[in-house]
Amino acid sequence: MSISSLIEADRKHLIHPVVNYRAHEARGVTVLESAHGSFVRDIEGNELLDAFAGLWCVNVGYGQQSIVDVAAEQMKKLPYATGYFHFGSAPAIELATQLVERTPASLQHVYFTLGGSDAVDSAVRFITHYFNATGRPRKKQFISLARGYHGSSTVGSGLTALPVFHRHFDLPLPQQHYIASPYAYRGDFADDAALISAQVGALEAKVAELGADNVAAFFCEPIQGSGGVIVPPVGWLKAMRDTCSKLGILFVADEVITGFGRTGPLFACEAEGVEPDLMTVAKGLTAGYAPMGAVLMSDEIYRGIADGSGDAAIGHGYTYSAHPVSAAIALEVMRLYHEGGLLANAASLAPRFAQGLDALLDHPLVGDSRHRGLLGALELVSDKASKAGFDAALQLPERIAAAAYRNRLIFRAFGDNILGFAPALSYTAAEFDLLFERLRKTLDEVLAQSDVRAALGSRTRVAAC
Repeated sequence: MSISSLIEADRKHLIHPVVNYRAHEARGVTVLESAHGSFVRDIEGNELLDAFAGLWCVNVGYGQQSIVDVAAEQMKKLPYATGYFHFGSAPAIELATQLVERTPASLQHVYFTLGGSDAVDSAVRFITHYFNATGRPRKKQFISLARGYHGSSTVGSGLTALPVFHRHFDLPLPQQHYIASPYAYRGDFADDAALISAQVGALEAKVAELGADNVAAFFCEPIQGSGGVIVPPVGWLKAMRDTCSKLGILFVADEVITGFGRTGPLFACEAEGVEPDLMTVAKGLTAGYAPMGAVLMSDEIYRGIADGSGDAAIGHGYTYSAHPVSAAIALEVMRLYHEGGLLANAASLAPRFAQGLDALLDHPLVGDSRHRGLLGALELVSDKASKAGFDAALQLPERIAAAAYRNRLIFRAFGDNILGFAPALSYTAAEFDLLFERLRKTLDEVLAQSDVRAALGSRTRVAAC
């Protein structure tokens, strides 16, 4: 098909996730054709530096031949194996074993899904089953964080606390509740300890309001991703874990974005010695080369479900759970993280990433820089002193995304004037230099637009002159 016919066919037939449908029809699709390393090429031949790893997931970079080889070999040998009826496959069993060995010690059992959304949905189903099977059917209330993202399944999108995932979907559900985000830049805290104390107090208050005997679990991302890359202070995750233990509710770590080296260690929980009751993972599990996610659970929860079910089957399953090709890919991705040196490469270059983001604090548009490992964000403000944002009518994120594309750079421009970055763990020092060169040029081009300059606060405007 020609470029124009592809665009027209997309406009007529293909529904895209998380876009305004009419706006997408008017704009037309950007067709990506190929990729290698840290670069993607569109169908018109433009080569773009990907600073977002696809969608937080292509941690190993594009075009890893060893992954292609193991996928092809597994497809030839056993392209599909059901997990129903007591069947299984060697790659899935080996992968489950590796995950248990490499995740926090509390996690002993693995259920494979197709991605992050259904991992969260599965976690909710397992939690519900667990409390019913162990004689605590009142524990049905769930708590998560404002600005949190836990997928877009029917249940998970209610745990997600972003309005676009609720509008016209009749969400959140009555049993879904939120506490404030650990958002230091937009908070009024004397120091990190004060923020952590406020968060602990908020969780305790919400559980008291709902009744501890009614609350099942608290879900959180160690770093909030789609909510704007909100990076809590060190110690926050451990404090929330400990509070859940004290209150008698389950602690669920959603490491769909933060897992597999994105924040430094293989899992963000490791940095604070946190052992969750359940953990959800996806994205970096296969580095985006094939669909796969997982729920990891403690032995206590597994035993509660298994022993409380009598002779009945546990009525939860997916056709493609533990898919052998996805599992074979994930095993090779895990090898590349460890034996291939990608975790070490990411750790060595994380300071370069942090330095590049922090250096942009001198830019008139930038109010905040935050990061951990190779996950980071810049927050744009119209006035640095007041931290005031930009009027949505200015459409600043859309302008920045368009300017970045002209400068051959891809990252996430969130709707609330936050720019998100998640470069592959395979990035080189030269690619980081190119990223920040193109990023500063992009910000300068947008700043040069008269209405953007006019929107700056007086003190910021003077500094920009």
